[in-house]
Amino acid sequence: MFEKYRKKSPWILHYNAGSCNGCDIEILASLSPKYDLERFGVVNTGNPKQSDIFLVTGPVTYRSRERLVELYTQMPEPKVVVAVGSCSCTGGVFRDMYNVEDRVDRYIPVDVYVAGCASSPELIIDGVVKALDILESKTKEMEFAKKLQNKPKIEDGIVSRKEMPRRVGENDEES
Repeated sequence: MFEKYRKKSPWILHYNAGSCNGCDIEILASLSPKYDLERFGVVNTGNPKQSDIFLVTGPVTYRSRERLVELYTQMPEPKVVVAVGSCSCTGGVFRDMYNVEDRVDRYIPVDVYVAGCASSPELIIDGVVKALDILESKTKEMEFAKKLQNKPKIEDGIVSRKEMPRRVGENDEES
């Protein structure tokens, strides 16, 4: 019933998984009056429980991987993940460093990739618009993180996501 309205007012959750802040500055520039991402009805929020689009910048570090999966599981379905910058798409210049795990799509399913180091506001806006099209076509079927996530507990028809993220060192092999 609400599928056609889902595209009109999406809320964005922005998370820095360990980047150099170049892409973060460009995301904030895309929200400024010059580029005006808000003309599409987009609102930047800090609450994952009200967000529809998850913007992730930077490679996944050892310290940020649990929080990344936890934020992803807290977002309600349907949700769209946008990887912004070459670091989140491929690992970028931080690939193979001692504190960097890997790119974002190794841990959570990514729908839109925005390339560049640092991505320009025009590319970020284009990626968010593509994410809006994907969001409109998605259903409320639950998607699972690829790694670091246990199965949800369902009791009396209620999904409990509290114990879904795994901790560091707890059964880290590929699933």
